[in-house]
Amino acid sequence: MENLTIFTEFLLMDISSSRELQVLQGLMFLVIYLGALTGNFLTIMAIVINPHLHSPMYFFIANLSFIDLCFISVTLPKMTVNSLTGNKTISLPECAFQIYLSILFVATELAFLVVMSYDRYVAICHPLHYGLTITPRVCTQAAGGSWAAGLVYSAIHTGTMFRLPFTETNVIHQYFCDVSQILRIASSDVQFSESIALPISAGIVFLCSFILFKSYFDIFSMVLRMHSVEARNKALSTCTQQLAILILFVISLLTVVFGSTANEASLSNLLVAMFYSVVPPLINPIIYSLRNREINNALGRMFHRFFEHPGKVF
Repeated sequence: MENLTIFTEFLLMDISSSRELQVLQGLMFLVIYLGALTGNFLTIMAIVINPHLHSPMYFFIANLSFIDLCFISVTLPKMTVNSLTGNKTISLPECAFQIYLSILFVATELAFLVVMSYDRYVAICHPLHYGLTITPRVCTQAAGGSWAAGLVYSAIHTGTMFRLPFTETNVIHQYFCDVSQILRIASSDVQFSESIALPISAGIVFLCSFILFKSYFDIFSMVLRMHSVEARNKALSTCTQQLAILILFVISLLTVVFGSTANEASLSNLLVAMFYSVVPPLINPIIYSLRNREINNALGRMFHRFFEHPGKVF
């Protein structure tokens, strides 16, 4: 052990040696980050200040927007600063914190998607029992349970990955601390521990996915049996946006799972990472505003109130 080098910082990916391209890359990430930040913040604001949107469905959507806002804030600000300053390093505590928060927000979002699918299932398949089943207390407990599950799940995996020092290499072929890259440079004991934990995680994800798709299968089966065109369109309008977000989330997970662990920095590696770390938080607010008339109207009223009476949005 005396001859081993214990690394306390990591070197992140740098796809270009050109200073101009690095600055351009940093500015691009800054624009994307500000766009995602604005979209998710406006969604939360529209739901919070509009009393008509104080219902379980929009409570969960606000939580989902908050998760997306936090998730993209884990990696993009650091990447932007590194690109603009030319710095490629990240400390061990910062890396562990990135891993912990990334896993936390992904796991919590999956839990919220399951809760939201059940909410829509009860609302459409058992509308007479909705008010008795989905109460404010149940919503609070479901949200708290989702966050608690994410905290515990993330702590277990992060603790496993960082329980032993890194001695082989400190080069990460990614623009942030990615789980697959950390496992690539971790010790064999850590890799063995994760090889046991990952199948358990896969089983949990499979169970959640089964619940999700079973709920939406029952929902659309019920919608197709509706005789009223108006009721059918209303039911579809509340489900299609959540289904679109679910599909985007699943595609992102599959990109993480089946994406190869690159052994060298490349543009394709950067684009794959951008897809699963940047696209969902950026696109989800657009899905809300395009597919949900209530949120769209609330945003319109909020902007109208702001321009008519600046400073009196509330």
